Amino acid sequence: MAQKAPGPVYPLLALRAMVLDTQRLTPPNHASPTFTPEAIVDLVRWLGYVQIDTLHVVNRAHYVTLWARFGAYAIDDFHQLIYTPGQHRLYEGWGHAASIMPLEHYRYHRWRTDRNISYNPSFQEWVNKPGNRELVAETLDRIRAEGGLRVGDFEHKGPRRGEWYDWRPSKNALEALFAWGDLMVANRVNFHRVYDVRERVLPEWVDTTPVDADAGRRFCLEQAAKALGVFEARHLTFYAYMKATPARPLIKALLAEGVLVEIQGETVNGRKPWLVHRDNLPLLQRAADGDIRPERTTFLAPFDSLFWAGDRDQKLWGFKQLLECYKPAAQRVYGYFCLPILHKDRLVGRFDPRLDRQTAVLHLKALYLEPGVEPDDELVAGTATAMRDFLAWHGAKSLKIEQSDPAAFGEKLRRAI
Repeated sequence: MAQKAPGPVYPLLALRAMVLDTQRLTPPNHASPTFTPEAIVDLVRWLGYVQIDTLHVVNRAHYVTLWARFGAYAIDDFHQLIYTPGQHRLYEGWGHAASIMPLEHYRYHRWRTDRNISYNPSFQEWVNKPGNRELVAETLDRIRAEGGLRVGDFEHKGPRRGEWYDWRPSKNALEALFAWGDLMVANRVNFHRVYDVRERVLPEWVDTTPVDADAGRRFCLEQAAKALGVFEARHLTFYAYMKATPARPLIKALLAEGVLVEIQGETVNGRKPWLVHRDNLPLLQRAADGDIRPERTTFLAPFDSLFWAGDRDQKLWGFKQLLECYKPAAQRVYGYFCLPILHKDRLVGRFDPRLDRQTAVLHLKALYLEPGVEPDDELVAGTATAMRDFLAWHGAKSLKIEQSDPAAFGEKLRRAI
């Protein structure tokens, strides 16, 4: 049974402010945190994960996640913390899907490398097929002998039958070894992973003291609870990316111990119970007292951790985040890779961008405001400020808005930029 915090029904604006604060999305644009190595690590440590994505109609989603919180920055500075020997503070691994994570959390994620429960347990089925176990061993031996290698360094004479997960055997072997923790990502070349053995990638200072699997899961659940702000129990397992069955008794224990506290809070359609990590109760009270004021206007990647709580966007904002890049064009509602627009404490719209790198033009194939949102001067000015920074970060010299709903928003935004 959850421990209930005394007090009133928390207003919707307080819950929004708290969530945005725990996701580091409240500072005004002119007061963005300075992009220093310590600030980057601190952000990733707090969020737990920055999800990696390969699509690059604009800068890739994991880069946009940082831009949304810092503004324009040098991507190479981020890379140095992930890949440069002697500067490693972060690493690539399976966390919330493929993610950037802090090395100081490394041991708490080792349960994910269990071959029976790893991110893609189908590797275990694949490795048991004739010849594949030997291929895995040969792949590991070759990398141990030669150093870091890419998929392209392994010869494949068979046919390529498709684009999506129709991998050649060597790719399967590399991905299995990566999922099981034998290999790590030492670098990326043109975004292709360079795999090397763990002992050559993992810095010596990283604490590798074994952690019991349930203790590791509990760590991940608590970290998710703090980063989510307010949430439902089911949101924890998605944020921490774990199956519900092993997580259920751990969440039950966190509730019984009072680590997770039940509160009553408003939604756009009434009120409901929410959960809060007890360490965040003072933050919730500050939000209720009006001491936390979201002042930022920014654009969010479709894979941003703000959206790792199913349906919460609809309950707190009346906004439905849609990822439509994997749908046929005819089935899309808004577009291929829409970025939601956050304006202060509201999710006000979205746009479908495409950067033409040859002409340095950022195209907005479609720009939308949510129903009932008016393109007033404050919203236009805030969006223009964010868009100018977004353009500069991409090296874009101009913006072309191809479609806008309402049309007045696009026109006003053009003039403001």
